[in-house]
Amino acid sequence: MKELVFGILAHVDAGKTTLSEALLYKSGIIRQPGRVDNKDAFLDTYSLERERGITIFSKQAVLELGDRRITLVDTPGHVDFSAEMERTLRVLDYAILVISGADGIQGHTRTLWRLLKKYEIPVFLFINKMDQSGTDKNLLIGELKERLDEGCIVFDEGETEAFYEQVAMSEEEALDQFLETGRVGEERIQQLIYERKIFPCYFGSALKFTGVEEFLHGMNIHVKDKSYSELFGARIFKIARDEQGNRLTFMKITGGSLRAREAVSGGEAEVWEEKVNQIRIYSGEKYKTTETVAAGSICAVTGLSKTKPGEGLGFEKDFLSPILEPVLTYRIELPPGCDTAVMLPKLRQLEEEDPQLHIAFDEVLQEIQAKIMGEVQTEILKSLIQERFGVTVTFDTGNIVYKETIDNSVVGVGHFEPLRHYAEVHLLLEPAEPGSGLVFSTDCSEDVLDRNWQRLVLTHLEEKEHRGVLTGAGITDMKITLIAGRAHQKHTEGGDFRQATYRALRQGLKEAKSVLLEPYYDFRLEVPEKLIGRAMTDVERMHGIFRMPQTRGEMSILTGHAPVLTMRDYLKEVIAYTKGCGRLFCTVRGYGHCHNAEEVVKQIGYDSEKDVNNPTSSVFCAHGAGFVVSWDKVKDYSHLEVRTLRSDGTEEEEQIMQSFAARESKEQWLGTEEVDAILERTFYANKKSGNVQKRGFHMSSKRREIKSSPSAEPVIRTWKKQELKEEYLLVDGYNVIFAWEDLKELAEVNIDGARGKLLDILSNYQAIRKCNLIVVFDAYRVKGHDTEILKYHNIHVVYTKEAETADMYIERFAHENGKKYPVTVATSDGLEQIIIRGQGCGLLSARELREEVEAANQKITQEYSDKQPKERNYLFDSLSKTTVEEIQDLKKT
Repeated sequence: MKELVFGILAHVDAGKTTLSEALLYKSGIIRQPGRVDNKDAFLDTYSLERERGITIFSKQAVLELGDRRITLVDTPGHVDFSAEMERTLRVLDYAILVISGADGIQGHTRTLWRLLKKYEIPVFLFINKMDQSGTDKNLLIGELKERLDEGCIVFDEGETEAFYEQVAMSEEEALDQFLETGRVGEERIQQLIYERKIFPCYFGSALKFTGVEEFLHGMNIHVKDKSYSELFGARIFKIARDEQGNRLTFMKITGGSLRAREAVSGGEAEVWEEKVNQIRIYSGEKYKTTETVAAGSICAVTGLSKTKPGEGLGFEKDFLSPILEPVLTYRIELPPGCDTAVMLPKLRQLEEEDPQLHIAFDEVLQEIQAKIMGEVQTEILKSLIQERFGVTVTFDTGNIVYKETIDNSVVGVGHFEPLRHYAEVHLLLEPAEPGSGLVFSTDCSEDVLDRNWQRLVLTHLEEKEHRGVLTGAGITDMKITLIAGRAHQKHTEGGDFRQATYRALRQGLKEAKSVLLEPYYDFRLEVPEKLIGRAMTDVERMHGIFRMPQTRGEMSILTGHAPVLTMRDYLKEVIAYTKGCGRLFCTVRGYGHCHNAEEVVKQIGYDSEKDVNNPTSSVFCAHGAGFVVSWDKVKDYSHLEVRTLRSDGTEEEEQIMQSFAARESKEQWLGTEEVDAILERTFYANKKSGNVQKRGFHMSSKRREIKSSPSAEPVIRTWKKQELKEEYLLVDGYNVIFAWEDLKELAEVNIDGARGKLLDILSNYQAIRKCNLIVVFDAYRVKGHDTEILKYHNIHVVYTKEAETADMYIERFAHENGKKYPVTVATSDGLEQIIIRGQGCGLLSARELREEVEAANQKITQEYSDKQPKERNYLFDSLSKTTVEEIQDLKKT
């Protein structure tokens, strides 16, 4: 038998449970329909639901329509239990949206419609309570088309030409059918409903069974059966416990089948595997056990202890947390003599069933806290805790759940390097659209950081709620991208990247312009017409925004939005000044800028730098010991180059150079002997001892000749011997510029001038040196830039591509060519030196490069002066004078 899952949703008091009873009664599942006011509804199985007349937990009933088995899932209608409703949406094939004909489209109706659109669920609409006076079918269908979708079409007036014409207007193919035949085929109608291009609307009264049979018939003929994969998959949407305390995992099978006593596995961060003991098919309070359940079915299983709502099994991935989140946090006050340590694990059971509760113990305040949607939920929780654990608890008045975001893009740097540990992480933090939550991604080359480490960083970003720096509230509406990172082959452990990731995020938040957010309500306020002025004044006082009032009979309707803080207790005022005639409906709109941010920040008094559990600083290592660096100095100590952003999020070369200069001023040159010693202990540890001497000659040996030679002649002879070997000299351009004081001074005024001067010096040097000389400059921060190689007189100049640093280009060149040609690299980057020596290449520090250039200049100057004493060589003479003159002229301008 074919399986389909229908969910029934509504604004509170729209008659959702009454329609469920009518559908079950007309389909023959129950002999007598129950009623909410009689406290005997089939699907209100929990005593509190019957007492209060509201649906608190989602439940299901099974009915048969033709050759289909329909699982009807009744969801909570009250806004306080929206999270439970939203999780249920992820297992629906179709939705039934119930709207009160007397009240029309209300605030929560719009919220439900947005969620149904987000999850792409086809919708049937039942407009209920049409037996009440004042309801107008034509006005209502107009409102549906205007406020929900133009595709809302009346389906209960027969298959007339006007009906087919409306259906045809939704799609070109349907229009072609209509123009050819005067009608639209049933398969096409099914497809249009499935694709959410049209929405069947039925009108009636569930209490009097008017229109219910027509609605059932439409549910049967206008739906499209689903096909499923043969591979096993399931979506978990609910955790509950039966009367004996057995843990129940409710799921929809989305592929293959599930058998009793079969092992299933899940978990993305921590993989688990457990065996299913029993499979139950619930219908109301009762259930039947089965040995196997096929794809498309809803079932509850026992034996699984590690499952959680929102988890996927088999090929299914975990799905996101509900959009509708709690906006209030309450302190749970235990009775005298009740041990917090004993009670906390029990409350965790409730959190298992509703993860949005976020049960937490505040060690500073020594209190248990929970996040809750509203006061109705607190009453339900009191009863639930009393019934299940025999403990009477109370709740305080509750506080607002604030959130934080940022208003500009920044790069956050985190470093964790106590002795024998190492990790560095760079994160790009960008503001995102309101309501988008947190989005994590990576834009980091695997040449920079291995893929496994990148995945680990993303896992650490996702594994906890990260706190902002204004009030310690959770952060939201941000895109966080991993852009760089570094690990140590020997010392890095998984926990190191956790620390570096957390610290990078916090450091970025400290640099960014943080914004405090507070929750807002969408409200619908109905008051007698003569009191609308008072209502508008109140909304303005509450920092709310409203639309032009509408009038219906003697009542005026005001809609808009306002902060939860100011409006949460307003219902009591409405009842008082309208003498019970007014009504206020509120639904959570989302988060917006806090109307009194400075006051809130001052009142909370959070100090981000004293939060030991969320440090903003980083840990570096020197002389065998770790030391802490405050957040505002971390980038000065960073081992990787830090991207510098303009205010618009793009990068400027001048800013890059300044950052580079700051970093270069701290770098220390490692001597050749020191580098060789490091390689002896690591890279060449298991190789023959002669390898280092063979592979490490090139220019390092020439440097030794320069230092020990009484004259420059031996150096010139060595060069002549090497001419035949196609020798390469790579110069890290910006590294050298900021290591040579005169060029550095020029660069601070004009980076282009410094770059050009270096190229002129190296061009002259190449004419003497007779090698292939390549100067490499960083251009990796320029968006869309590809590697650019230019000929500058007799040398080559390379500007690296986007996301590739000069270090990376040089290391890649050395790796590819170091064994084929004599390659020497001129740089003062200590880490790069080790890597280059590991490739068997020669090294020059920026200082030693200058010494060689000066030695060559002196040699040529001497030779020419002997022959032409009046002529001068301008290789460095021009630099020493012209540069000073240029700097002075530039400073004057």
